[in-house]
Amino acid sequence: MSDISVNQVLAQMRAMSIEAGSKSQPSDTSGDFAAMLKQSIDAVNQTQQTASGMSKSFEMGQGDVSLAEVMIASQKASVSFQAMIQVRNKLVDAYKEVMSMPM
Repeated sequence: MSDISVNQVLAQMRAMSIEAGSKSQPSDTSGDFAAMLKQSIDAVNQTQQTASGMSKSFEMGQGDVSLAEVMIASQKASVSFQAMIQVRNKLVDAYKEVMSMPM
């Protein structure tokens, strides 16, 4: 990996760190859970669509997309999807636990 690619990756990681730190926490914890869940799923979908588009652009030989950018986008999509699966698994476990409680 060239120095330019490493520097670009580091700059992107710093920007994401700053963005994550600056997001305000919701003051109302009783917000609409379904809306929050849908928003999260939509964000994962958008990440996957972006990675797919970048991959297609790279495969078609368009010069505006580098291999490093494609790989980073692909890994972001993979990590976000795996996180979504883990959240789903925890929700299913919680549902099963609630349903097995005696009335």
